Order: sequence, then C-alpha cells, then structure tokens
Amino acid sequence: MHQMVVMMDTQPLSRLSTGLSKISVSPWSLGAIVIAFVMLAPIMAVIWIALHPVENIWPHLISTTLPRYLKNTLVLMVSVGAISAVVGASAAWLVTRYHFPGARWIQWALLLPLSIPAYVGAYALVDFLEYAGPIQTGLRSLFGWQTARDYWFPEVRSMGAAIIVLSASLFPYVYILSRAAFREQSGAGEEVARSLGAGAVNRFLRVGLPLARPAIAAGAAIVMMETVNDFGTVDYFAVQTLTTGIFSVWLESNNAGGAAQIATVVLGLVIFLVTMEKVSRRKVQFFSLSTRHRAPSKAPLHGIWGWAATVACLLPFLIGFVLPTSVIAHHAFGNWARWGDPELIRALWNTVRVGGIAAVLTVLAGVFLVYGVRLSGRTLPRLLLPVTTIGYAAPGAVLAVGILIPLAVLDHKLADLVEVVTRAPAGLILTGSSFALVLAYCVRFFAIAQGAADGAMGRVPPSLAMAARSLGRTRGQTLKEVYAPLIRTSVGSALLLVFVDCVKELPATMLLRPFNFDTLATRVHDQASLENLGDASPGALMIVAVGLVAVGLLARANK
Repeated sequence: MHQMVVMMDTQPLSRLSTGLSKISVSPWSLGAIVIAFVMLAPIMAVIWIALHPVENIWPHLISTTLPRYLKNTLVLMVSVGAISAVVGASAAWLVTRYHFPGARWIQWALLLPLSIPAYVGAYALVDFLEYAGPIQTGLRSLFGWQTARDYWFPEVRSMGAAIIVLSASLFPYVYILSRAAFREQSGAGEEVARSLGAGAVNRFLRVGLPLARPAIAAGAAIVMMETVNDFGTVDYFAVQTLTTGIFSVWLESNNAGGAAQIATVVLGLVIFLVTMEKVSRRKVQFFSLSTRHRAPSKAPLHGIWGWAATVACLLPFLIGFVLPTSVIAHHAFGNWARWGDPELIRALWNTVRVGGIAAVLTVLAGVFLVYGVRLSGRTLPRLLLPVTTIGYAAPGAVLAVGILIPLAVLDHKLADLVEVVTRAPAGLILTGSSFALVLAYCVRFFAIAQGAADGAMGRVPPSLAMAARSLGRTRGQTLKEVYAPLIRTSVGSALLLVFVDCVKELPATMLLRPFNFDTLATRVHDQASLENLGDASPGALMIVAVGLVAVGLLARANK
C-alpha cells in the first residue's frame, strides 16, 4: 500500500518534469530569437512611430510634397531598373555566347563599376561635364565660344544625369546574375533554334532571355532597391525623392513622425519589389529534362560585328568605372598635401573602427543565429530566419528612423537613472556614441552574414556534428572544433563584404553619426557638397580601393 502511494505521488512529478523539459529553451535557440528580434526591431519601430506620431502631418504631406517625392522615386526606380536590365543582360549574353576582341578581360571589367559608390560617380560626372570642366572648356576653345550663352549644353544636375550615374553604378547586379543564368543554360536549346532558322537576335529573345528572366528580374529588383536607398546622388543632383524627403522632414522640419510616415512609404515600395521578384520567379520556372548538361559554345564575331560587341561592352565600363576613377584620381594626386589632412586621417580611423566592429558583430550574430536555428527544431526560429534579411532591403534612412528615435528615448531614461544613482550628470551613452551607427550597419547588412553562414553550414555533413556530440563535445565545442574550420573561408568573405558595405553606406551614417564624427563617406559627401572635390577626392579614392576588394571576391566566386 505504501509503495502504491509512492508511485501515485511520483507519477505527476515525472509528468511535470517531462513537460518542463519539453518547454525548456536552450541558450542557442533563445539567443537566435533575440538576435532575430533585434534585426526586426527598427522596422517595427518605424511602423509604430508612423502610426502614432506626435504631430500628424500626413494630410499636409499628401497635399504638398509627397506626390513629388513619390513620382521622382518611381521614375528613378523604373528608369534605372530598365536601363540596368538591358545593359546587364545584353553584356552578359555577349560575353557568354561570343568571342570578340577583349572579351576575356571585359567579362571581369564589367564587375568593376560596383566598386564605385553612385555618389562618387555623381561628383566625377559633374566635374567632368560642368562649365569649367574639360568637355565644355574644350568645346569653347574649339569653336571660339566665349560664354555659356553662345552654345547649348544639357543640364548636368538633372534627373537624366542621376539616372545615368545610378545605372552605370548598379547594372553589374543584373550582369552578375544574368551571366550565371546564361552560363547554366544548356546549348541544346540554341542548337535546335539555330536548326529551325532562328538568327542571333531571335535566339536571344526567344530562348536565352526567357530562360534567364528570373535572374534578370532578381537583379533588376536589387537595382531598384539600391536606387530607393540612394541619397548622395539624388541630393547632389537636386532630385527630390522619398529618401531626401526623410532627411528634410526630420532634420529641417524637426518632425520625426512625418519622417517615419515617409519611411513607411519607402518600406512599402521595397516590400512590393521583393514580393514581385519572388512572384515572378515562382510563376516562371524552367527545368532541364536532359540528363547531360552541355554548355553552349561561343561563336566568333569577326570584323565590324566583333568590334561593335567590344564597344557595346566597353561603354558601360568606361562610364561606370574609368571616368569616375580618372577624375577622382586626377584631383586626389594633384595635391599630395591633402593626404596628410588630420580630418581625413580621423575620418579614415572612424571608418575602419566602426566598420570593423560592425562587421565582426554582424558575422558573429549571423553564425550564432544560423547555428541556433539549426539546433532548434521549433517553428518560431525557423520562421524568423528569412525575415531577418529584410534589413538589407530597407534603405539606410528608414533604418535610421527606426533606430535613432527609440534609442533617444531609451538613452534619456538611462541618463536619468545614472544621474539618480551617481548624483552626477550623465551624457547620452547610446546616441552620443557610435553605438547607433554600429547597430544600423549590423541590421542593414545582416543578410550578407546570415546568407554566408547558412550556405556554409549547409555544406557541412551532419554526420560530423553527430560524431562530435557522440564523443562528448558540447554544442559550443562542436561549433568551434567542427564547423568553424570548415566555414572559415565563407565567413571571412562575408566579413570583408560587410566591412566594404559599411564603408560605402551614406544615408544611415549621416543620420546616426555623433556630433563631430565623420567617416570617409560623410566627409566625401560634405566636401563635394561644398564644391570642394579636391579635398573630397582622397577619401573617395580610399572608398573605391576598398570597393575593389568586394569586386575581387565576387570575381573569384563567379569564375
């Protein structure tokens, strides 16, 4: 009887302990969820602030400036996306299907414009084409013109110029994806089309282009998202877009709620682009039914057609890389004393320090998140994993709104608490330092680190981790001793790519930097805005040099 009582008493306890073990959360899973929410918090904050503004100026925005901002943004998006799609896809088709003079090095040269931030290209183009630039100076000397009234020249700072600069800087996104898609296509389809009498143009339009459409659409979507994010180019060309509207409403009108409301419009455009890109890929799918993949052969282009292909591929390379690099280098090396400017050295140090810290934290968080999700069999972490990449699509100005305003409130409460405890005035810890800037970089470029970590861990056989656990290794030791050596190369590449993007980022940096804190990007923009391209050029050339590192990684990955 006593034994039966004991058994009856212990059964509920055993069921309770079993239930607690089921609901227990490992530190890895909990950490993954915390990281995911940190990455999503700025987006949720923007939406909350827009729905609960201190002063609702939404009706005023709709009746005054918002239609103009939206119209200009849409014109830029569509124009830059279309031009980039045409240029990138056409160049990719030529280098993958034909032999022509210079094709072997041109296929890699077309990646180089990615190293030039669009705002640097804008400064160079204006300097090259303005009244005192070499083009107009040469025309006046050649034809004997004395003033600008003697001849007509297109307006340099205009919507058209902004479209050209952005297209020349961003078309490689389409080129990279299109080139990969064209290389993966089988040569059998083209051979059938050729046997049916289809010419080169028809084979491109009816065979190659439809098969590569998902890749082209994905590249064009990235281009349009980067166009929405741009601030330096449109600000320099005096084109009012939604991004410049965030700056003006927030900084000039001192209305954070209005800035958040404009930011939600930007966020809506970005979500629309991402959704349309995914829908287009899902609706248009092609499969190879052949068991043997035969790469398409390259046809030789002789005579005028070969040189026409060379010129067609060289033109975007010259506009997107050679022109801005030449102009910037001319100014940068024209006066060596500028390289020793203490302000430039300080900006360089700030860039390396903040970008380096952000890159390390971003990669560590990405590895932790992916590993934690893999260890957890629960639904919530797995659902949050792809959602955390939305920060890469969100423009820097939008993230700045969602980060700075909540941090400012938290910072003031923290300062009051410190003052009560220590009875000494405390400064702003979060917004008065580079903390907000590092957080913005982490959120903005987290997708790069997460994607690299996820892809690298996916290539590690699960049996290796199981063997380590069977030998008594903990989860942390398994990550350190098994995964770390195998994913080191991919993680290192992600670290460099995140650092490069941090160096180039302008909108978030301008809004979140502390007082008297310059990075290379903000210094270049400030100096160029004052028409002082000579002092801006050394910093711009440093940014280009760092960008070339990313291009080198892309070239190695796309061999």
